[in-house]
Order: sequence, then structure tokens, then C-alpha cells
Amino acid sequence: MTENMTPRQIAELYFQCWEAKDFEPLRPHLAADCAFSGVFGTAHGPDEFLAGLGGMAGATDALAVRARVADETDVITWFDLSMGGAPATPVANWTHVEGGLITAVNVTFDPREILAASA
Repeated sequence: MTENMTPRQIAELYFQCWEAKDFEPLRPHLAADCAFSGVFGTAHGPDEFLAGLGGMAGATDALAVRARVADETDVITWFDLSMGGAPATPVANWTHVEGGLITAVNVTFDPREILAASA
């Protein structure tokens, strides 16, 4: 099942789940040893990965995907993230997919406005 989805489609599902605040549809697309690394933390394995993403989704006011670039294994999604009443923050999300499964996600952004809004 997961092998039939392209990395781009899996990245699109990732963001659809985030917007819906429902990550169970994403679980079958996570490798057993998937890893997340981002500004606010790290996670290893599907349970930690989804718990962390659920926490971010719960704090998200809005997100708007601006661009997505994909090849056979990697997807970069550029989006604006609004959380905690802060102005929209530009974010780069790199998703690595092998055999139809997300093995790694790395996220980077400048968190200063988000942190200031939550202080």
C-alpha cells in the first residue's frame, strides 16, 4: 500500500493530517525507526513522532503551504506556520522517504516570534 504512494503524496498526506489534527492516516507511512528533528525537539519511532506532531498541531493556529519540491526520495515543503498568536513564520520541512515510508523529517525555522508571543 505505502509503496504505491510517491514521496510527494506522502508529504501532502503529512500536511493534510496536520491540518485535520488527525495523524492516524499517517501512521502506516512511518518507518519503525523514523526520526524527527526540529527546532522544538526530536522524536524517534512512530509513537513519539506522532505525539510530537500532534502537540505542534494542537498549538497551530494555521499553516499555509507555499511550495513543495520532490524527487524520488526527498521532499522539501516550504510553508508559513502561525501559532500562539505570533505572525506567520516561514518553515522548511525536509521529508525523506524510503520504500514508501517516512524515515526522517527535519524542520527548520526562526522561532523567536513564536517564543515571544508565548512568553
